[in-house]
Amino acid sequence: MAKRHLLESTHPSGRKRRLLMLSVALVGAVFLIWLAVAVFNTRTSRVAVNDDGLPVSGATELTPQQHQLVEQGRYVARLGDCVACHTSEPSKPMAGGLALETPFGKLYSTNITPDKVTGIGGYSLEQFDRVMRLGVAADGHNLYPAMPYPSYAKMTPDDMKALYAYLMHGVTPVEQANRPSDMGFPFNQRWGLALWNAVFLEDEPFQPVQDKNEVWNRGAYLVQGLGHCGACHTPRGVGFQEKTMTSEGSAGHLFLAGETVEGWRALSLRNLWTPEETAEMLKTGRNKHGTVSGNMVDVVQHSTQYMTDDDLMAIGIFLKSLPPGEDDLPMQLAQGPESGIPPYRTGGMAKPGEVPGDIFTTRGGLGYLQFCADCHRSNGDGVPNAFPSLAGNNTLQSQDPATLIHIMLTGWQAPVTQSHARPLTMPSFAQLSDQEIAEILNFTRRAWGRADAHEIRASEVSRARKHLDATADNHRPFETPRLAEMLKEKNAEQLVLGARLNIDTARMLPNNVGNKLNCASCHLNAGTVADGSPYVGVSAFFPSYASRAGRVITLEERINGCFQRSMHGKPLPITSDEMKAMVAYFDWMKRETKPEDKVEGRGVGKVDQTLIPNTENGKRIYAAQCALCHGANGEGVRNAKGEMVYPPLWGGESFNIGAGMARTYTAAAFVKRNMPIAFGTHFPLGQGGLTDQEAVDVAEYFTHMDRPDFAPKGKDWPNDKKPADARY
Repeated sequence: MAKRHLLESTHPSGRKRRLLMLSVALVGAVFLIWLAVAVFNTRTSRVAVNDDGLPVSGATELTPQQHQLVEQGRYVARLGDCVACHTSEPSKPMAGGLALETPFGKLYSTNITPDKVTGIGGYSLEQFDRVMRLGVAADGHNLYPAMPYPSYAKMTPDDMKALYAYLMHGVTPVEQANRPSDMGFPFNQRWGLALWNAVFLEDEPFQPVQDKNEVWNRGAYLVQGLGHCGACHTPRGVGFQEKTMTSEGSAGHLFLAGETVEGWRALSLRNLWTPEETAEMLKTGRNKHGTVSGNMVDVVQHSTQYMTDDDLMAIGIFLKSLPPGEDDLPMQLAQGPESGIPPYRTGGMAKPGEVPGDIFTTRGGLGYLQFCADCHRSNGDGVPNAFPSLAGNNTLQSQDPATLIHIMLTGWQAPVTQSHARPLTMPSFAQLSDQEIAEILNFTRRAWGRADAHEIRASEVSRARKHLDATADNHRPFETPRLAEMLKEKNAEQLVLGARLNIDTARMLPNNVGNKLNCASCHLNAGTVADGSPYVGVSAFFPSYASRAGRVITLEERINGCFQRSMHGKPLPITSDEMKAMVAYFDWMKRETKPEDKVEGRGVGKVDQTLIPNTENGKRIYAAQCALCHGANGEGVRNAKGEMVYPPLWGGESFNIGAGMARTYTAAAFVKRNMPIAFGTHFPLGQGGLTDQEAVDVAEYFTHMDRPDFAPKGKDWPNDKKPADARY
């Protein structure tokens, strides 16, 4: 209506041209303002709590009817995700002050508590309705559309009245002055926003579609209005307006068809999943197709997980009804009979459940194997209830790689939800070069994404790195060797075999491994992680004296000692191709190391051996931090085919009493620096986070559980004092 009024008032033609020129200039300025706000804003970090953060009404003077209205409004506030932007300090909910970063300065969210001086306590219902639908404050100034009033304009009068009642009577007044925006000229000129509103704003409340049922219309209302899904998922026009606000009309096919926002690809939501799968994603932050990332983490954490099941299903039903968009195709869902391996179709070259054929022969494949496979697995299956599968993953199937690049450069964290109270993380891989990241992502897209995906260039990663200000994690002066560099060597085939034997030892050497461990179970990422007993420089120190053996031993003997003690298996023949490949792999990582050198990051470090273990606390830590990967009873985690994914920590298939990891303080030092994975931000596994005491406690707990004996252990340390924490 507002747009039609503007166009009708532009005659005669001269006036129309002048107004058009003015409009273009102003819309251009407003475009830059909104671009700065909507595309580049990043929310400040806050401590995650398993709560929606919304205050609960404590007013005692309200009637039962008023209490009911306030509670209804509290739910409306959940639907609108008000707390995510209007709370910077958890102790001052809804008091504003959250910084929104832009290249042109900062904006700060406003105080929406009922404080009469600094908040909205003086707002009438009519003034509140105007700010929510038109973006015009009580004093007449225009809000930046970082506040999604174009979507909130669709709210019903009843929901608007309920939200007003909640903010006025269910929220404690907080006296906290609004911070003025820190925007330079011309971006601090708000008057141009009135013209933007006149041209683009549709301020009519939601109108149900007559030929659709009540559930569909409820889903449409939530998506188009309070959920403001289109703010990220609908393509933008010349004035950076959403090209359409509804799924109806001539432009309805563009609604939720996907857009790139803040360096993330907000995928097409049209016909994406089944309603049940959409509801699961919004409730838990994950489903069998993947997990949320980017700003959707906040949306799930603060809003959608608290919606009723009926509302979540309504959203799912509405989204499923939308015909697929042109750019982001709908998910390819599992088809055919159920089996041990999900019968998904990847769109890429990899067959379901199989390792891609070029993973060992390409730089991107070896990069993926080294840095990604511990969580996502070499076959892309992921780990149930922990790490998402890449096969059929909607982010990989998007033509726009923005989200993939963003995650690789800045990392990722799952939302905190009632069903998943401990968020898993993926660290930043900014320590890798632009070319390495491009190679890994191209391999991943080629294997499990879409066959027509364009090649990501290093220059794209470079631009994103600069824009995101992504910096490397250099908490240790340790340069991680790159498996991809093996392909440059003359004996590349032998070196790759050595790496494979380290990563997949139990399967490749079944006659020599007596349990379910691989070398990489302790020597993380095929022996390339600092303080994870890396192989860097190791071969330079052999032959050398070994106190456990009481004599000088060779590298081959040291490798076989691990087979016998850690894996409860049989020695590998010294002259076998496998032993030669393992030694060659060690030698490749020797580099320029000399026997007298001290290699940064070698070994597993140390912890204070005067710390007294607390086994009961260790049991609690194990349940909270370790059981996800190693099983509630130390049995390890298996995939659908029964193959071991993460190793057991006790029982008949674990390492035996003769292993070094069976020693409390050795295990504690390893755990302190390398476990748990995916709970922190350190490169390359998101590892670490426990204190020395916690590491000692949990190490005492799992090292003293039942495990196989090692009969020849009595011959160890024949000439030297055995370590104080040895099990025998």
